[in-house]
Amino acid sequence: PVPPPAETKSPADSPAASQSPTPPPAAPVQTADPFGESFTLEPKKVVMLKGTANWDSAFDALIEAFKQLTALLDKDGIKPSGNPMIVYTSTDDTGFTFIAEIPIDQDAKNLGKNMSMGNSPDGKALKFVHRGSYDNMDNTYEAITNHLDDKKLEAKDTFIEEYITDPLKTA
Repeated sequence: PVPPPAETKSPADSPAASQSPTPPPAAPVQTADPFGESFTLEPKKVVMLKGTANWDSAFDALIEAFKQLTALLDKDGIKPSGNPMIVYTSTDDTGFTFIAEIPIDQDAKNLGKNMSMGNSPDGKALKFVHRGSYDNMDNTYEAITNHLDDKKLEAKDTFIEEYITDPLKTA
């Protein structure tokens, strides 16, 4: 036996049939992520924590720095006014020195060891976007190095990573 057909309605059965159909909204235009785009960094007031780490424990060291800064801000009742950043101040084959920074609009009190108030880096920079895990960032840095070589540009020792997604909430 064949099941009875499902009830169907024609457009004339619908009260909206007399109205002209609304076209679907236009899909947002997907632009490529910036890669080597020149721009100017504006200084922001930040609370910062200086640290060092070796490459094997890099992610853990950075997360720990952000945890310490976030705990301070929570204790002082201060909300961040921008995305967290890591400023790499020097690197070598075994590790690196860094400054973890979180932009804020007011001074934090009771700063812990290696913490201070200051301004984020400013000046001309090149913007590169990495999407994916921290562990996979080597590929992005290799592409950056190739880009700089192609353009005959020399990188300074300072590299800044701005985290659009909260590194404490994404693993």
